[in-house]
Amino acid sequence: MFYWLLRHWVVGPFMTRVFRPWVSGLENIPASGGAIIAGNHLSVIDSFLMPLVLDRRVYFLAKSDYFNGKGLKGRLVRWFFLGVGQLPMDRSGGEKSSQSLGAALEKLQDGQLVGIYPEGTRSPDGKLYRGRTGVARMVLDARVPVIPCVMVDTEKIMPIGKRLPRVGRIGIVFGEPLDFSRYYNLEGDRFVLRSITDEIMVTLNRISDQEYVDMYASSVKSRIDAERRAPAAAPIADPAAR
Repeated sequence: MFYWLLRHWVVGPFMTRVFRPWVSGLENIPASGGAIIAGNHLSVIDSFLMPLVLDRRVYFLAKSDYFNGKGLKGRLVRWFFLGVGQLPMDRSGGEKSSQSLGAALEKLQDGQLVGIYPEGTRSPDGKLYRGRTGVARMVLDARVPVIPCVMVDTEKIMPIGKRLPRVGRIGIVFGEPLDFSRYYNLEGDRFVLRSITDEIMVTLNRISDQEYVDMYASSVKSRIDAERRAPAAAPIADPAAR
């Protein structure tokens, strides 16, 4: 009930008027049944804008930090994210990450749409980065098709570090469904997991104009953060000035 109130009466009408999304490929979204919508990730607003153009509800995996805030603000943020269909995703790896993917798997088995960003985090510079194999595990466990989705210009509307979005137009492109049934029963093969993930990323790269970088976005972010924290090098004295 809360989701439909936000979608149709509060957030939806406001955001569609402000950002005027143009959409391509809506016919690729199945009318029923479970499917994974695998997209590029340019801005925090991707998860809010894309579902607005669909008639079906989409459950997104969102980083668990959004659900762990303290105090009144933390409770309000958690309430909002849960209300709009966000599922907490623990990115620390191991058992916690597996449990997070399990919540999404339940939605897929119930015939719902689940959105996931194979890159694992927002692109730090608008480029498309190497995908993580969690999406492939979901594909093989749930046995559902993958709908590639490309967000266009959302990083211009709300860049990393900005608290409020700018007014502007964004685009959303849905590609043709990808069928990975040929890999069913091969869940334990890491080469299969990588092949599925890479095929998804190649498809996203093909229908977008992003430059592809064969590195994890999280590694690039860590490097950028380290460079920002590093002290500036002391200037070299000019001998002639002595």
